[in-house]
Amino acid sequence: MPELPEVETTRRGIAPHIEGQQVSQVIVRQEKLRWPVSPEISTLLPNLHIHQVRRRAKYLLLDTDKGTLIIHLGMSGSLRITDASTEPEKHEHIDIIFTNNTCMRYKDPRRFGSFLWSSSPVEKHKLIQQLGPEPLSESFNIDDFYPKIQLKKAPIKSVIMDGHIVVGVGNIYASEALFQSGIHPKRTANNISKKRLVNLVSAIKEILALAIEQGGTTLKDFVNSSGNPGYFQQKLNVYGRANKPCLVCDTPIKQIVIAQRSTFYCPHCQR
Repeated sequence: MPELPEVETTRRGIAPHIEGQQVSQVIVRQEKLRWPVSPEISTLLPNLHIHQVRRRAKYLLLDTDKGTLIIHLGMSGSLRITDASTEPEKHEHIDIIFTNNTCMRYKDPRRFGSFLWSSSPVEKHKLIQQLGPEPLSESFNIDDFYPKIQLKKAPIKSVIMDGHIVVGVGNIYASEALFQSGIHPKRTANNISKKRLVNLVSAIKEILALAIEQGGTTLKDFVNSSGNPGYFQQKLNVYGRANKPCLVCDTPIKQIVIAQRSTFYCPHCQR
């Protein structure tokens, strides 16, 4: 599933090609995604200009004068920029075509993404309004984070993956941030000291920022025929390295399941 850095990479990839452009046509080949594609996309979006491409958590927000297009890439979705005359490939379900003949094309083999329309301020949309702070923003800080953690008796890994606490800390980044901050993923959240949580907040910010920076090197891929954003190959310390030696202490990395998600950690470095 595309995580926050991949979605941010997508935003940076498509924005220069569609911001300020006027939509001429919308083609929906498959309307049955996670939720039915909003009909307003076909009826209202043509003739409107895309003023800005934003991201909130894993949602892409395309702002116009009459509302906002909310895009979620789901489990397998991706966007690419191509010429409108390019023949669609299998699983390419939606085209947004602009007056300059540029086409933003959506591909989703598993059809678990979404294209929804919000005529009201998008911040009040039911999918957006309950989201926690952005991890790289100033609103994600220890002063706000610590009181929330004191109310949580769940494993810390589950807590930092809760989008009401902070958005965008997916499974990979949760394991990596906990390793960097030396915290065992099963530790009960409200039993962790404030000092250690300060380190965790810093680790989340550092790891996500690095992932986005590395993802930025792949932006050229949004304008080629493959449609693959070529997500960054980040050096991972624990995720996916079960039974391999820890890069710090050589202790074999352990793999467990927390909240039905594979979790990786070093039993020596994390406590």
